[in-house]
Amino acid sequence: AVEVETAVDKSRLSELLLKLTDLPEDFTPHPKLARAREAWRKMAAGAEPLDWAAAETLAYATLATQGVRVRLSGQDSRRGTFSHRHAVMHDYHGHGTYTPLQHLADDQAPVEIFNSPLSEAGVLGFDYGFSLEYPDGLVIWEAQFGDFVNAAQVIIDQFIASAEVKWRRWSGLVMLLPHGLEGMGPEHSSARVERFLELCAGDNLQVVYPTTPAQFFHLLRRQALRLWRKPLVVLTPKSLLRLQEARSSLDELATGQFRRVIPDARSGTESQLRPPDVSRVLLSGGKVFYELSARREKEKRGDVAIIRLEQFYPLKTGVLETALEKFPSGTPVVWVQEEPANMGAWPYLHLRFGAKLFERFPFSAVARPESASPASGSAAAHKLGQEQILAAAFGEVKAKS
Repeated sequence: AVEVETAVDKSRLSELLLKLTDLPEDFTPHPKLARAREAWRKMAAGAEPLDWAAAETLAYATLATQGVRVRLSGQDSRRGTFSHRHAVMHDYHGHGTYTPLQHLADDQAPVEIFNSPLSEAGVLGFDYGFSLEYPDGLVIWEAQFGDFVNAAQVIIDQFIASAEVKWRRWSGLVMLLPHGLEGMGPEHSSARVERFLELCAGDNLQVVYPTTPAQFFHLLRRQALRLWRKPLVVLTPKSLLRLQEARSSLDELATGQFRRVIPDARSGTESQLRPPDVSRVLLSGGKVFYELSARREKEKRGDVAIIRLEQFYPLKTGVLETALEKFPSGTPVVWVQEEPANMGAWPYLHLRFGAKLFERFPFSAVARPESASPASGSAAAHKLGQEQILAAAFGEVKAKS
């Protein structure tokens, strides 16, 4: 399918980001929010890279000013569970609220952001119905933590995943599910990506794990501007919301599009890394990429390449194969995930590719041991497990002399 244009002119992005910092004269924001708005002004000027919140908000702003209705609901969506969004601001002296996204232009489309009850099945069912009635809008349901989607599984199984094949009903509903093992315990770690991937067949769903603000920006715009509708599951970040390395420039929003696979940034630069010298390719998704990247830098492992798989389904095998084509046949490719081996994306990838990737690369995985629980309840055990994953990813291959 032909990809839609998701890039937005850089000057327009700067203009909108500045507009989002404008507040009424009689409105006093919390001092922390005032500092955050000042940071956005620096981002608009190109003096600082964009964080996750800025890129996300720009996606909504650009769509609304293009005439696309935006609806976002969730258990803490106005502020954001991790206090990154603050889309609806409260006056510091108790004089009401203000939503900058609703004051961008006189002819803009509506932007509606709601905090919803802790009733996942009911709210997700409502938002699914809303997406059917307003197929031209961007309709989003956000879980407080991705784990909470468990309580809406019946809506996912009976409607979101299967309505197209059962009743020929198309939906563009987006589910934002915070995901990633951060030592917060079994009920605050996993969006159960393995369950969604089990439901994937016949291009019925999109399952995506973006690693940069620019990727998220292009992804949301792609979802709204495409001429066809498919439900979109997004594994959204927690710690990456404020990680300095997880930033994007305005230029990255003003050019390009969503990338299903992000090749190793160094794999094409002979002065840093020559593909024939690579002893192992690490394939990963989401937050663990940054930990792998930091580990590689620390250990000076110039013989290890790291490729990011950003879209799990539909999996465009040709794009992944292109990212690997520079490496010699026989180079081990290792999928690295934080989740236990019986969870996450590994069961799906292993079923899809087996022990050899594209009949060229030995394919294996590094993951936590199989478990009935998605995460440990002990922060110390989590930290030890994370260290073991990183050590296993790099420790089985000696650096070439």
